[in-house]
Amino acid sequence: MNTLCGRGTVAGLPEWDRCAVMGVVNVTPDSFSDGGRWFDTTAAVKRGLALVAEGADLVDVGGESTRPGAPRVDEEEELRRVVPVVRQLTAEGVTVSVDTMRATVARRAVEAGAVLVNDVSGGLADPEMVPSVAAAGVPFVVMHWRGFSAGMNSRAVYRDVVPEVLAELRDRMTAVVDGGIPPERLVIDPGLGFAKQAPHDLALLAGIGALRGLGRPVLIAASRKRFLGHILAREGTAPPPARERDAATAAVSAIAAHRGAWAVRVHEVRATADAVRVARAVEGAA
Repeated sequence: MNTLCGRGTVAGLPEWDRCAVMGVVNVTPDSFSDGGRWFDTTAAVKRGLALVAEGADLVDVGGESTRPGAPRVDEEEELRRVVPVVRQLTAEGVTVSVDTMRATVARRAVEAGAVLVNDVSGGLADPEMVPSVAAAGVPFVVMHWRGFSAGMNSRAVYRDVVPEVLAELRDRMTAVVDGGIPPERLVIDPGLGFAKQAPHDLALLAGIGALRGLGRPVLIAASRKRFLGHILAREGTAPPPARERDAATAAVSAIAAHRGAWAVRVHEVRATADAVRVARAVEGAA
């Protein structure tokens, strides 16, 4: 069905006739957006089920904050946060992805039922990630990444961001395929906000068509990010806090869906679920 809209398909995942909606469950105390709200396993599972009820097609569970400047959590703690949530959500029939940079966490999450590994480092943070995902036989998100959160802002230097991100993603895709993950299992993500400033993020959103030229489905994760705060800030006032950027997030989701994104990753689902369905209806009318 995805081929109807030209968004591509991902081997091993369901197909949707529109841009899919990936809901976020941060099992962390320090996420930039909603840190601490879903830190308890029971609360996190309840949140994931609520996102599905609001229209999420899949739920992305993460146990380590990747906000700019965030310190790393140790492996055992990340496992403790993530695996029980994945297990309980999949037992309820939820399609779950795991947001992690660690091969051990990815492997344990897949064993618990996760069907997609979403690694913001694209396999660069842990040399065991690509072979582990290849052995597990699940799809893999390759995000554009230039380094860990603690120093990412200093790496936001580009002469022309779209072709540079495309070139770096192409190189990373080649390395991942050479590492054993079939190309039909890859999703690409331009990494909005990761070693990017607001003009870079906007240029990449405008360049979704160019990203699709890499031949794989595109995931857009713009939800509540800093560039939206900069857009929304009134003259002489500070940007609104993350939780006040959901309307802007839904607007980006509609734009991304219209431009052919495969999925959008968001913290609040209901408005985005409506937005992508409207975008699909307009496509159908055309």
